[in-house]
Amino acid sequence: MFESLTLKLQSVFQKLRGRGTLSKKDVSLAMREIRRALLQADVNFKVVKDFVAEVEQDAIGSDILSGLNPGQQVVKLVHQHLIGLLGEKVAKLKVASKPPTIIMLVGLQGSGKTTACAKLARLIKQAHRFPLLVAADIYRPAAIDQLEKLGRQLEIEVFSRGKQDPVKTAQEAVHYARQKGWDTIIIDTAGRLHIDEALMRELKQMKKKVQPTEILLIADAMTGQDAVNIASSFDEQIGIDGVILTKMDGDARGGAAISIRAVTGKPIKFIGTGEKLEMIEQFHPDRMASRILGMGDVLTFIEKAEQAMSRKEAEELERKIRRDDFTLEDFMGSLKQLKRMGPLEQLLDMIPGMGKLKALKNFEFDENEIKRVEAIIGSMTKEERVNSSILNGSRRRRIALGSGTRIQDVNALLKQFGQVRKMMKQMKGRKGSLPAGFKFLGG
Repeated sequence: MFESLTLKLQSVFQKLRGRGTLSKKDVSLAMREIRRALLQADVNFKVVKDFVAEVEQDAIGSDILSGLNPGQQVVKLVHQHLIGLLGEKVAKLKVASKPPTIIMLVGLQGSGKTTACAKLARLIKQAHRFPLLVAADIYRPAAIDQLEKLGRQLEIEVFSRGKQDPVKTAQEAVHYARQKGWDTIIIDTAGRLHIDEALMRELKQMKKKVQPTEILLIADAMTGQDAVNIASSFDEQIGIDGVILTKMDGDARGGAAISIRAVTGKPIKFIGTGEKLEMIEQFHPDRMASRILGMGDVLTFIEKAEQAMSRKEAEELERKIRRDDFTLEDFMGSLKQLKRMGPLEQLLDMIPGMGKLKALKNFEFDENEIKRVEAIIGSMTKEERVNSSILNGSRRRRIALGSGTRIQDVNALLKQFGQVRKMMKQMKGRKGSLPAGFKFLGG
């Protein structure tokens, strides 16, 4: 989502880094380019105006002009102010002092509200709590069926009363949860194509009757400034405690993510990064600021790696590395772990310096390369995967034919695998290593 903005900002910073000293004019020109880049990214005009003014004032009013590496100091200032704009601290879910914790999800139709309910329930279940999903959207066709299907997929109970009055359904769900011992209730409320009086009246009534621990707005990041306006309207009329931004994997310009906290004063709590139920992340302002500026997001990458690889798998991989026993079969397993971490294009954006590589005209990312590698290794015998040294010319021709690839592709894979094994030897004794397939993606 932020790719265009990231490249433009990096271009500005590159010009600054190339100068030994900076004048006030240099800073002003850089701020003008940053202002233009943010406006083109659909960031709220007033937010941009205030942000640029504060950064410029701090840059000129400090020792930055006479200090070492002034360009880097400007980058640091922009990074600090961007974190402040995004919210500074991680906004966690509230937990009721007396169970159950009640979470109302609100939003317009098409924002991904029902899917967000299931994603949030999955996260809560992973935290060893006991969520109950409540189907209170009786107006959108198949909304209840969709939630029930997602509930079965996650093995989480869905409380439904069909077309009964949604407010009454929510009240009954709270009573049911207290009886059965559920500690968290997530209510999928009705949406509309636009904000209207009937929608707000129903939500206000539900809020009054069930007294939710917090109300979260589901906002579609693809709608840009409309998402900010919708958040402001929901907050004014019913009061919201935070925002879940969906469709952050899209090709929108990203202005909503940067503007929404500054305009509404409400924190972004989670972001949706894809359609699959595991594609949701807690929002970290500092990490998002680093991503926007092209600095990567190593912490989120590591967290995803830890989720993709069990402790047993990590210990087994470490044992193989220590014994220099890493095989093509292990290599393919590591690639599968990478795929479990999420879309590879998103993972690359978390790697520091990848933004510069993507800016090169000859850089191309082909996610089908992973499928090609799996096909090649899958065409090998068990013996060949365990002992790649026996792969002579005739075996390689057979593997290429069986996988629908060329002999050159097989040779290239084996060369990459040799580089991975070399890297693994160098990593002996280190803990917390990333999945081996990561090296393959790095080229």
